[in-house]
Amino acid sequence: MDGPAQAPARGGSFDAPLWRALAAFRIATLAYALILIAHNQHTYRHPVAAWVVGAVLVAWTGTVVVGYARLRGTRRRPLLLADLLVMGGCLLSSVPIIGVGPLTGRLTLPSISVAGVVIAWAIAEGRRAGMLAAVLIGAADLSTRGVVDENTLNNTVLLFLAAFAVGHISRLGVVAQERLERAARLEATTRARERLAREIHDNVLQVLAFIARRARELDGDAADLGRLASEQEAVLRRMIGASGAVDAGDGLADVRAALDGFASTTVTVAAPATVVGLPARVTDELVAAVGSALADVAAHAGPGARAWVLLEEDGDAVTVTVRDDGAVRTDDGASRPDDAAAAGLPDVARSIGGRLRDLGGRLRELGGTASVTTRPGRGTEVELRVPRPR
Repeated sequence: MDGPAQAPARGGSFDAPLWRALAAFRIATLAYALILIAHNQHTYRHPVAAWVVGAVLVAWTGTVVVGYARLRGTRRRPLLLADLLVMGGCLLSSVPIIGVGPLTGRLTLPSISVAGVVIAWAIAEGRRAGMLAAVLIGAADLSTRGVVDENTLNNTVLLFLAAFAVGHISRLGVVAQERLERAARLEATTRARERLAREIHDNVLQVLAFIARRARELDGDAADLGRLASEQEAVLRRMIGASGAVDAGDGLADVRAALDGFASTTVTVAAPATVVGLPARVTDELVAAVGSALADVAAHAGPGARAWVLLEEDGDAVTVTVRDDGAVRTDDGASRPDDAAAAGLPDVARSIGGRLRDLGGRLRELGGTASVTTRPGRGTEVELRVPRPR
């Protein structure tokens, strides 16, 4: 994929060295063009006009050197178009000013300085735009030669190859900058998550766990206080997990890190040691469905019930299973969310099945599925499954 080489919004621009190198190239080629005009002016039909073109080249070189350094992104495009017109005009003026046509075997007034505009297009807009500029400048150069052969075509081929090479390097710079910024964001997110987890674990979570543990030994209002402490502990752990699930690279979110936030004294999370990446909005829906299942456990499984969350990668799919050891709530098992209401689990039917149906509606190519199964004496098991993106 080829496109414009846009500078990053923050920090240093990756293409700044390219623009500095181009500025040096244009100044050097300008000096060479002026030396040629001074050396050959006695052979020109209109030597004064040749120096006028030289003055235009001096003024325009200063303009583009400053302009390309200051402008960014699409703001450069008017200057790029003007650069193409000015340098092309100076090139085409060579035949009437020199007075020899065609210019077979002779140099034009701007000489090799016309390559600067081609390189500028390649840096700013990518290799395709650079090669198009090379074709236009090459066509103007060939029109001054009057004949197309291996000698006159040589300059155009060199311009074309230079545009491809510089444009390709510029595109590689864009990709490298994007990867560097993504790695920096991921590293910063990881550091923030670890710092937050360390601070919360050392202070707040320990206090909440202590309160919940001691309050469970008592009755009445103290037991309610313990329950509230456990709920707040779970919320804080979920926040810690969410802070680390922002970016798993390539537009994916880490499901494993998000589910880690559900871990508490009553919820055990088991997941692979490596990143489990899914599209961010799929991850959000999946995590929300797990949250609904755990909320159902807290509301209906009875006091002291425990829950287990298992994350698995099964080839081309990701499966999350939520199981609890709660008391018997129905005599009939339910194998689908639509049957959960009839089996005595209306909250599961609404929250779990509805969310997964919404997920399948928005992401038909993924086709998320859910199943809810209850067994007398063995609690409830919710299975959430989403295929991986291609």
